[in-house]
Amino acid sequence: MSDDPYAALGVAKDASDAEIKKAYRRIAKECHPDLKPGDAEAEANFKAAAAAYDLLKDPETRKRYDNGEIDASGQERPQQQYYRDYAEAAGNPYRGQATDPDDMSDIFAEFMRGRGGFGGQGGREFHAPGHNLNFTLQISFLDAVFGASQKLTLPDGDRIEVKIPAGITSGQTIRLRGKGAAGYGEGPRGDALVTVSVADHPVFDRQGNDIHITLPITIDEAVLGGKVAAPTIDGGVNVTVPAGTSSGRTLRLRGKGVKKRGSAERGDQLIELTISMPDQIDDELRQFMDSWRETHRYDPRKGMPS
Repeated sequence: MSDDPYAALGVAKDASDAEIKKAYRRIAKECHPDLKPGDAEAEANFKAAAAAYDLLKDPETRKRYDNGEIDASGQERPQQQYYRDYAEAAGNPYRGQATDPDDMSDIFAEFMRGRGGFGGQGGREFHAPGHNLNFTLQISFLDAVFGASQKLTLPDGDRIEVKIPAGITSGQTIRLRGKGAAGYGEGPRGDALVTVSVADHPVFDRQGNDIHITLPITIDEAVLGGKVAAPTIDGGVNVTVPAGTSSGRTLRLRGKGVKKRGSAERGDQLIELTISMPDQIDDELRQFMDSWRETHRYDPRKGMPS
């Protein structure tokens, strides 16, 4: 992605949350691969915008990027590590105690009393696990639904593979054991904790294990009914629109949602129908509706307070 997420979205660094969201939605509508299949440039622009939006939409993550704590991909920038990082590591008997630099002499003194000194006659070396490293990983909507593998670059330049389980949601953390900071002495390495963030999709909206979409239909399809094409996460299907359908009616496709955790079953896809008017009302349609209204007038708002 771009080294500057603000540039990827075409907004200023002081842009509001609303401006950032509006910019992302505009690019998604213009460049999404589902809408422009085969257009490599559009796909690249969409991916860059999606990654940038995912980074900037969360105020805390945006603040950390602006402060230089994480890079444009959401990964931690290498930071100088101090002894107190090890003191806070899981498994350290001194975890949770004060580790202010002014108190370091007291801590070392405590080690010396408890362990008989560092090495030397009768002494033992101090060993502690390395501390955990925290990362964020932005993934696509469909990768979160079906599972995938992605490469993650560590601060030391090593690249590791992250296996993303099917059905993962934003905010969940994947633990990569032994991929964190080196231990102290002969202590084991810490873990890498990868917090996943799932990019929005311009068509699909996840609701638990169900997938929701809004599907526009024409006036004649609403009145007469018929078969219409609808997208699903598995590909396009034809669905039956009942005659006399109103906007807001929802169709359910069983088993077309997200795989349920610990089960082979999947959720459903919910298709909310909405009637889309033609771009222009021609004379023929206007005259027909004028004539029809004279003999078929009805009030869908009957009973509502005036």
